[in-house]
Amino acid sequence: MDGVERESVWPVHFQLSHFHIPCQLSGASDTMKESADSMKDTEILGKSTRYQVVRADVTDLRGWMQDGPVCPLLSQHHISHCGIMQAVAPFEIVRTNQSGTFMLACLEGEGVILADGQWKRIRAGQACLLPPFVMNALKCLPGKSWNFAWVRYREERETRPILSAISPVTCTYDTAPLKAAIEGLYAECRSENGASALHHWSELLHHYVLRLAEPHSSDDRLWRVWQRVEFDLARAWTLDELAAIACLSGEHLRRLCRKELGRSPMQHLTYLRLQRARHLLSITDDKVEVVARAVGFESAFTFSNTFYKWIGWRPSDFRR
Repeated sequence: MDGVERESVWPVHFQLSHFHIPCQLSGASDTMKESADSMKDTEILGKSTRYQVVRADVTDLRGWMQDGPVCPLLSQHHISHCGIMQAVAPFEIVRTNQSGTFMLACLEGEGVILADGQWKRIRAGQACLLPPFVMNALKCLPGKSWNFAWVRYREERETRPILSAISPVTCTYDTAPLKAAIEGLYAECRSENGASALHHWSELLHHYVLRLAEPHSSDDRLWRVWQRVEFDLARAWTLDELAAIACLSGEHLRRLCRKELGRSPMQHLTYLRLQRARHLLSITDDKVEVVARAVGFESAFTFSNTFYKWIGWRPSDFRR
């Protein structure tokens, strides 16, 4: 990775709380599947991992971030930190309650991320966008290096994150502009540290994340579907009903959603319901059963299990 010379020295393994996350990954090893059975807050970079990081402030006390330059202008967009990493096994990071949207763009190689309760492979030319206040995990595959850029936001439970109804969980992505913006910001912080240049690099950085979170090139048919669904999440939507809104067949809608969003239509419906539920649990005192019905779950038991699988917490624990 160009410009990244510093060797990480943070092979610390934190264990804060215990979770069981059901996960599936086509072709995954038994070891990888078993690793999701005991998720804890974890931070293992390994001695061979290299990185460059820029922070918004000095409040993050993790050792591996302490030498990263500070750019307070990142806070204007609620960005906590960003960087480029060339990761090598045993690299693994787990956040059981990530406090902000996380964007990752794969530059070279491949790795896996935990999204929607499942492991997903991220290869070169792909990006992922993970919502806040869910379990987030990423790790290297055995014997494979993983070069990626990332941007991490800091958000509040009571506010809407930067994600929209048509934000993909994974998709193809032109990684070069984001990489250039992070490298430019890092270089400016290390050299002239000029306010005007830092402003422009910060704006570009946020812009390239929004290009993924709010894709203006997204198919209008999908926009119509999910705008309609968001107005009535309590409805028992079927695939045929969703397809009718888009004027497509069910199979065509399924292929289009997979391509644009990285999820099937029914998976994306579940995602939108759980994000609304997460918001309601944060801003209201409504009982879990009431929240479940408000977002389209007839059974509080099913809602609780689904919430646990996708978010990493039981609804009652999430509220506390």
